[in-house]
Amino acid sequence: MLQPSDKPKPPKNAESRLTFIQSIKCEWRLILVAVQFLTRLPVPPFKNYNPQWLHESSRHFPAVGLLVGLLCAGVFWLGSLLFTPLVAAVLSTAFGIKLTGAFHEDGLADSCDGLGGGLTRERTLTIMKDSRLGTYGVLGLVSALLLKISLLASMPIPIAVIALIIGHTASRLLCISLLSLLPYGGEIEHAKAKPMAQQLTPIQGLYSSGWLILAIILVALIFPNTMQQIGIGRWLLAIILALIATDYMRRLLRRRLDGYTGDGLGATQQLSEIAIYIGLAASIPFI
Repeated sequence: MLQPSDKPKPPKNAESRLTFIQSIKCEWRLILVAVQFLTRLPVPPFKNYNPQWLHESSRHFPAVGLLVGLLCAGVFWLGSLLFTPLVAAVLSTAFGIKLTGAFHEDGLADSCDGLGGGLTRERTLTIMKDSRLGTYGVLGLVSALLLKISLLASMPIPIAVIALIIGHTASRLLCISLLSLLPYGGEIEHAKAKPMAQQLTPIQGLYSSGWLILAIILVALIFPNTMQQIGIGRWLLAIILALIATDYMRRLLRRRLDGYTGDGLGATQQLSEIAIYIGLAASIPFI
């Protein structure tokens, strides 16, 4: 009779294969959690949902940005076939708002209200929690939408399509970078998503950058000539402006709130996305 220690063990290759499959399933589940959190897209129901999944899914937020960017780019391209670039830009922007439930736009508006009208940390957080929209929020939101639409409409159609794909992906990567650069600055008991009030490790942040690399490879394969047409100068300007916008929000949130909040992350995403559009739409004499 075989003793427990004598029982045949599965080959190491089989164990490795099983571990790999389980890892893929886990990451796919986290991607679906991120899609459910950041968009209005339907996802299959989860069994035995664990709130920790939401925190772990933050490394896949750029993947959601890639998905949103592709869908918005498709709407812009179809709209440009039927209407003017301006109408296509409006349709694409409106579609993106509908797709995400104005998730990041709401964060921008609340941040403008709180940081513009609050003199103390406590007052700023109170204003941010208020569901009513104030003057600063209206002005900030309208300005952001006008900038997005006018910038997209000013670009040649292929460049605008690339800008949407890269802009949505890169801005969400820059947004979650604050999770590793700042502590949580809000009130945990009033947080919209308590599991998100945790820091992202630099390794997880590096892992997230893979989605941006995938987006760049994708647009380079689809639009090789347009990528060359944009030129290194515009790409550098877009990167620099996006980093400046992100660092501005980092310093502002550190100074005013001692860390990031959900609304602050939304504002960072919006500002860095617009910064990328500005860089790609700019006319640079030496190109």
